[in-house]
Parts: sequence; C-alpha cells; structure tokens
Amino acid sequence: MPPRNALAALLPEIREWRRDIHRHPEILFDTHRTAALVAAKLREWGCDEVVEGIGRTGVVGVIRGQRTESGRTVALRADMDALPIEEATGLPHASTVRGAMHACGHDGHTAMLLGAARYLCETRAFDGTALVVFQPAEEGGGGGREMVEDGLMERWGVSEIYGMHNWPGRPVGSFAIREGAFFAATDQFEVVVEGRGGHAAKPQETVDPVVAGSAIVLALQTIASRNADPVEQIVVSVTSFRTASDAFNVIPPRAVLRGTVRTLSAGLREMAERRLRTICEATAAAHGAEAHVDYRRGYPVMANHPAETEHARAVAREVSGGCEEAPLVMGGEDFAYMLEARPGAYILLGNGDSAPVHHPEYDFNDEAIPAGCSWLVGMVESRLPLRPEGDDRGR
Repeated sequence: MPPRNALAALLPEIREWRRDIHRHPEILFDTHRTAALVAAKLREWGCDEVVEGIGRTGVVGVIRGQRTESGRTVALRADMDALPIEEATGLPHASTVRGAMHACGHDGHTAMLLGAARYLCETRAFDGTALVVFQPAEEGGGGGREMVEDGLMERWGVSEIYGMHNWPGRPVGSFAIREGAFFAATDQFEVVVEGRGGHAAKPQETVDPVVAGSAIVLALQTIASRNADPVEQIVVSVTSFRTASDAFNVIPPRAVLRGTVRTLSAGLREMAERRLRTICEATAAAHGAEAHVDYRRGYPVMANHPAETEHARAVAREVSGGCEEAPLVMGGEDFAYMLEARPGAYILLGNGDSAPVHHPEYDFNDEAIPAGCSWLVGMVESRLPLRPEGDDRGR
C-alpha cells in the first residue's frame, strides 16, 4: 500500500485533469479528446507500452514492475464517457459542450486511474505487470464488451481485473462492496400494438390499441408480483407509451410501448423475457389487436468473484479503515463483460452528499481522489507483491 499522503500530494494535479475532462465531455465512443489526453500522459510518464484504439477508442497502458518474475498481470479499468444531459451545476469547470456532461463521474474515474498510473510508473514497487484500461461507451454503448472482443484479456495476459465507481450518499472516501451478483442485467423492449383506428365516437368500429396497450402495461407488472420468486430482485418498467395521434377525437391504429427489464440472475432474466412476450401477445389478442415484441438484451449481470472481492475489501480497509457491505444495484454496468472474461471485483467509493448520478446538478467530489487512487495502487501492489530476491513464497 502506498502511503496516503504520497497520492494526496498529487491531488491538485489530478483535480485539474479531472476538471479539464469535465469541461470537455464526450459521449459513447466519441471519446477522442479524452483518449488522446490519457495516451499523452501515459507516454509522458514512461509507460512501457501505450496502445490506442482498443474497443474503438479505448486506451491501454502497460506498466512493468521492478520485477516481472510472477508472470501475472493485474488490470485496472476506468470509464471515460459522459452523458447526453445539459449541465445545471453553474460551476467554473462546468461542461462547455451543449447537451453533454459528466453526470456519472467518469471524469473522476479517469483522473484517479491516471493518478494511479503516474504513481505506478514512478515507483514500480510490484512483481508483474499493471495494466491501466481506459474504456469508452459505458453509458449504453457496451465499450467494455468491445474491448474484451478486441482481445484485451488475451493480448496482455490479464490475470484479474478491478474497477471502481463513485457513489453519492456515502461518506467521502469510504468504500462498499459485495460478493456475487452486484449490478443488474439491463434489457430493453419495444412493443408495437396494432389495432384499427377510427372515430372516437364509434369505438365499436375500431380495435383500440390504447386500451389494449394499457392492459398490457398493467399485466406486465404480474411478472414481478406473480411469476418471480418474491426473494429475487426484478424490475419491469414501461417508460414510454406513444400513439400515432394526438387528436382528442381519433382512436389511433397503433400504440408503441417501450421499457426496461432488470434482473440479477440468468434464470430470472430468461423467465422475464419469456413471460413478457406471452403477456403482450395474449393480452393484445384478447382485445382483438396484435402485439409485436422486440426484446433486446443489454448488459449482463455484473457479478464480483469471491476471492477477488475479499482482496478488494482488504485493500479498502487499509485505505479508509473500513469497507461496508454494498447494496444490490438494479442499474447496469458494462464492467460485467470484463468480469465474465476474467476474475475480478468492482467497488463503490463514497462521493459524499452530492446530487445523484445522471442528474444535471451532479459533480464528482475531488476530495475522494486520494482514497480512490490509493485503492487502485493498493490493488496492484497487494496482488503483485514485490518480495526480496530469493523469496519465492506464494509462487
């Protein structure tokens, strides 16, 4: 573990990197400026290898330790992309890009991993290789999947991988983690209900898709209340209901419903999709209409590996004096793809009493930077311990 003050001394610089990234948010895979900034700094600090364009616009930095006899590689990942939200913080470092802002703290994640990379480049107090992974398109684009499919794990022989997310409402610099399923699988659906339109004064001559669609909305709630085991977590939400008409006296020919299904197990995910299709089609038919379901699988369940979770928890305790049990989260996280490919763990870092993520008044708390950087460095140094020459314990 690095002494806390060694990274705290870098806080002014890391804060400036973070705020510069915040001023220039980039969405999904269009993280060209951020990726260029990251790659330039990694080269400046003497990374042994810097590779751009992994997973389209991702960046990977390779830092070899004082010794590499362990033959192991520990990877650390940060996400770089912003959200299509208009910022409302009024801060001096607020977004300069209309309709885009770092409303989830990925600017902080990137800055903290840069701080850790700089420290690791200077000290190299580990036996093996540290891989710093800067990922685009976490916010719905599946950048983690793209990097994995681009050979991230095989190319650098990754042994295990770790990630972090800031968490509003938790004390600044505190940590929380849980073993197993942590973040939910996030699927989307669109249901087109086809009826027969007509005049609102003559409903008997129509097949009303609004009534059929409304029945579908209500019936879908039975997936959670009557099809799922009550002790399991599932959310089925219809978030959009649109028709082809805005007139007061017209029954439209069709209605379109959109929504999301969130689950924390593969079996529940399969059941939810199957029941959603059946309910939509059968309910529409009962009203004389037809339902066409487009069900799209999103991010899988993000599950922490047991041993790696304990390693992450131990380092968090060294950094902050404690590490609480994290709650289950029904939001999605595409670090799931990386944890499907290699053992690893994902931890939450307290952001203090801030606005929630994905909110126009959110801002990453710079006071969390020393703790976050210390944890990232600590994961490398604890998982790749540098022992005296001739000491082969644990090999």
